[in-house]
Amino acid sequence: MAEICPFRAMHYNQSGVSGLEKVITQPYDKISPEMQARYYELSPYNLARIIRGRASATDTSQDNVYTRAARDFHNWIERGILLAAYEPAIYPYHQEYTLPGWPDSAMTRHVYIALLRLEDYVSGFVHPHKQTISLPKAERLQLVKSIRSHFGQIVMLYSDPKGAIEAELGRVAGEKPWQHLTDEYGTVHSAWGATDASIIESIIEAMRPKKLVIADGHHRYETALAYRDYCRGQEKAGTVNDQRGEYVMATFVRMETDGLTILPTHRVVHSLPDFSWERFATAVRESFEFENLAAPANDPVWVSNFREKLAVAGRERPSIGVYAGQGRAGLLRVRREMDLPGVLPDVAPRLARLDVVVVHRLLLERALGIDPQAVREERNLHYVRDFDAAVQQVGRGEAQLCFLMNPTPIEAVRDCAFDGQVLPQKSTDFYPKLLSGLTIYWLDNPAGI
Repeated sequence: MAEICPFRAMHYNQSGVSGLEKVITQPYDKISPEMQARYYELSPYNLARIIRGRASATDTSQDNVYTRAARDFHNWIERGILLAAYEPAIYPYHQEYTLPGWPDSAMTRHVYIALLRLEDYVSGFVHPHKQTISLPKAERLQLVKSIRSHFGQIVMLYSDPKGAIEAELGRVAGEKPWQHLTDEYGTVHSAWGATDASIIESIIEAMRPKKLVIADGHHRYETALAYRDYCRGQEKAGTVNDQRGEYVMATFVRMETDGLTILPTHRVVHSLPDFSWERFATAVRESFEFENLAAPANDPVWVSNFREKLAVAGRERPSIGVYAGQGRAGLLRVRREMDLPGVLPDVAPRLARLDVVVVHRLLLERALGIDPQAVREERNLHYVRDFDAAVQQVGRGEAQLCFLMNPTPIEAVRDCAFDGQVLPQKSTDFYPKLLSGLTIYWLDNPAGI
């Protein structure tokens, strides 16, 4: 079952910092070196100093990224920069945003933050939807061990067709927000604390039978599982375990909400030793209908039309755009008569029909000869969220071609997860990201959970 509970979140003392915008950050895995430098400049209390610390060539086992993060965290608590909430609460959290490239769009996502009792995937209540890699999990585990805190959000999808839970929390969200800020991307974030016992109990009961899908934060969830198991080992060794390691902080998002946005992630290919556009175009015609859409890359009307054609084609069958420079572009539609599960017998039928699987198996691997290991290591490709940026990189000669993608539908994410099938990396990009630092789950909070 999905067991959630309220908690006394650690949070920034707004009278002790000069604006939440200066201390709260994007998730650690989205913080580039440039963002890290900017965050450090913004405030001596910016959360990046803890979740994305700077390593030094002189680091030792006594003085390193993790020990400095623990030192700063406890120092901020002692100085009153970070405070514990007065009462255990569930935290409604709203994000008002526009879609990248669509400035006239206006959307709002209603979610809430609570603790979730950790369940192994085999339990059948929590389902991953994509693969993860080991290094980020190892780094995150070391940080959690050092500080005994969870800072980032794990996005958990749940089904509630009638929106009963959102409606219940809406009673609280009509009040003035407890925290409110606008991030660097223009998204407005507002959070409240729901402490009413009747509201909390109704949400706990409504969530019990639900199955959850990890939308974003697989590394964070698996790190929390590893830390839970570490705590259990400590208990067996005689160390006291107060059960707090059995929980992780998570954000719950209704699958049916209008504010659930998945952006595509485009594949940009480079450094192929013998790439030939003519040879590629000939090779793909066996599996794809090829519509020539060649035009200059710097024509904004062409880019807009290309994006629209790709979206329309994708509603009917798997479709991928390809751009290899001026005069070399096209729309690839999987041939109607093609039996994708038959062509990819080692892939589950539901997965075989997804654009992200088609692009990896039929285009990257078969047409271009980039083997799966090279794909995993990103030797010949990198991933770009912005459609225009992917096209421009090829246009500037920084890459040989790019594959332009439609977003993976939420229904596909849900169904594959429930079937126990995981998507390739970079199959989904849930937008906007949930900020780190609005709430912190400190396992050693003397006030308790």
